[in-house]
Amino acid sequence: MFIIIVGCGRVGAELAKLLSSEGHNVAVIDKNRASFDRLGNAFNGLVLIGNGFDLDLLKQAGIEKADAFCAVTNGDNTNLVAAQVAQKIFKVPKVLARVYDPQRAHIYSALGLNIISGTILFAAMLRDKIVESRFSSYLIESNEIGVIEIEVKNGLVNKKIHEINIPQEFMVVAIRRLDGVVIPEPKTVLHDKDILMAVVKVASLAKIKAEFKL
Repeated sequence: MFIIIVGCGRVGAELAKLLSSEGHNVAVIDKNRASFDRLGNAFNGLVLIGNGFDLDLLKQAGIEKADAFCAVTNGDNTNLVAAQVAQKIFKVPKVLARVYDPQRAHIYSALGLNIISGTILFAAMLRDKIVESRFSSYLIESNEIGVIEIEVKNGLVNKKIHEINIPQEFMVVAIRRLDGVVIPEPKTVLHDKDILMAVVKVASLAKIKAEFKL
């Protein structure tokens, strides 16, 4: 893939290095030349100095051929404008923008932009750790479903996946074992001390916790 990243702060730089190390072509735009120092010597992508919504600079970066565009500067306005330019003017297939202000995140998501709010995600993560130590709603961008972690013991040992799944409410999607991770089939047998990762409907969380004595 060819990805353009606007903003070479900590997040932008780490994202650029990760994508580049995986073999993707990456172009990074930032107003501050010194920011590119975060990329290190191993980064072999393109770097450009300027604003992420400058049409000429974006064309120079190759936005007309870009598969994805990420705006992750420290400014919400910059990210939102750059994302709209990439999406509406250059028709980039996949556009993402980081937004700090939760209210703006909701508004622009409703307008069709793919928004990631670190503020919302981090708050949700802390909430889950405080209130539901084995349940995470922030992993999935929905208020309706989340992921729950369950240790196999006592009555669950030797049961099969199809025996514990609850249609429309609870479904095991992975099993973490000492020798690795298993993607289960309906007839997969549970072992003592397996860790189940399951998708659960938030409205059914209390029921599921009672069912598995969590």
